[in-house]
This record gives sequence, C-alpha cells and structure tokens, in this order.
Amino acid sequence: MVGFEFATTHRVLVEAGAATRLPELCQQLGATRVMLVTDPGIRSTPLLGPVEESFCIANMPLTLFDQVTADPADSVVLEAAASARDDLVIGFGGGSSMDVAKLVALLSHPKASQQLSDIYGVGLATGPRLPLVQVPTTAGTGSEVTPVAIVTTGATTKAGVVAPSLLPDLAVLDAELTLGLPPHVTAATGVDAMVHAIEAYTSAHKKNPYSDMLAREALRLLGGNLATAVKEGSNLVAREACLLGAMMAGQAFANAPVAAVHA
Repeated sequence: MVGFEFATTHRVLVEAGAATRLPELCQQLGATRVMLVTDPGIRSTPLLGPVEESFCIANMPLTLFDQVTADPADSVVLEAAASARDDLVIGFGGGSSMDVAKLVALLSHPKASQQLSDIYGVGLATGPRLPLVQVPTTAGTGSEVTPVAIVTTGATTKAGVVAPSLLPDLAVLDAELTLGLPPHVTAATGVDAMVHAIEAYTSAHKKNPYSDMLAREALRLLGGNLATAVKEGSNLVAREACLLGAMMAGQAFANAPVAAVHA
C-alpha cells in the first residue's frame, strides 16, 4: 500500500435539531462570546430565530455578521474579521459563509500575525485560529470538513487558502435546517456533492482507501436519496442522508483532491 495521510474535522455531530444546542457545544470548546457568520438570504429566513433564542436563553453574547455574498470578496472577509470581538466563530449557511468563517477564525485570533494576502496558496497560513464550528444549511459543498477557503480577489480572479488549521473543530449536521431548500437548489447542491465524490474516487493524486470508502458511501447516500429530497422537500430522512453524503464527499475530496471538473 502506498503511504497516505488523512485529515478531517475533529468532531462531527449529526442530529436533527442540533442547531439549538449550539450554545452548549460552544461552551464545550471554551467559548464565552460567539460570532456567527452567515448571509442575507439565511438572515431573511426563520432558520436563525431558534438559534438566536438559544443563545439568549444561555446568556451567551452572540455577534451576527450577515453580509457574506456568493463567491465572497476579500473585502467581505476583512470586514468580518475586523468586526470580530469574540472567542469562537460559527459558519452558518452554504460554502461561502463557512469559507468566510474559516478565515475570520484565523485572522481575528489575538496572536494573528499574517494578512489575508499573505496566506493565499497551500500551507502558507501558519498562525493559530479561534475555535471554529461549521453548520451547513445545504447538502453540497462539504466545506464543514475541508481545509480550504476560496475568496474572490478581483473582477475575474479567485484565490484559495489551503491549510490544516482551517479544518473546523466541530461540524454540526442538522437536517432540519435544509427542509426549506427549494427543489432547484437541492438538486444543484446535491449534484455538486456527487461530483465531489466522483472526482475524489477517480483522482490520481493522493487517492487512498479512506477517501475511496467515503466517496463510495457518499454516492450511495446521494444517489439513493437526492431525487426524493428534491421531490419531497420535507422528507427528513432523505434530507439527512443527503447532508451526510455531502459531508462524506467533502471528506473524500479534502484528501484526494478534485481535478479538472472543479478547476
């Protein structure tokens, strides 16, 4: 067997309704003040109400940054990081919100010494980061288990930050958060996750038994449940299977990278 290394998010919680347990989960990571990073679309839905209420009941201060855009610009990352006065960061939403949360946790650490422009590339982010929790609201990107954050740097350019420190401490998979996704978004994000798994499984770079196992199981879960999730949006069993499949696809491609399709 060819030697390999496998890395993923330290802890995963798969539980319907788990988002309302976020204060307790954050306290377990030593947090007393929390910043939640999301986008205006999520902010306009009922999804955040129970989460905000749970923090209020727990008497834990919650700062909300809700200005993440699709394909977030570097200015959005810098604005969020500059406003952070907290000791834990939650990414709540799709891949864009979770990517921004990763970089905020890195750049807003009290001992941070690197600028965003210094860390574009692979393995260049070397400083500590704040504790990081990711809560996906779509079954697609797998960002909750990848060490990657993508930033738009100009009108036609993007850059990535890839570093082990971007792997979150905790991924919370609460399928109830995905029940309101429209059929076309469910389909598009689900197919994206399936392509993640296919690319990881057929990768010629860093392919390994763990990534293969996860890619196969991701395809089984997504292939067997995506059509149901699209047609029956309130089917919690199908939604949870797709959310788990998308995460497994993320774990696979984080270790046996995607290739030309996503490039």
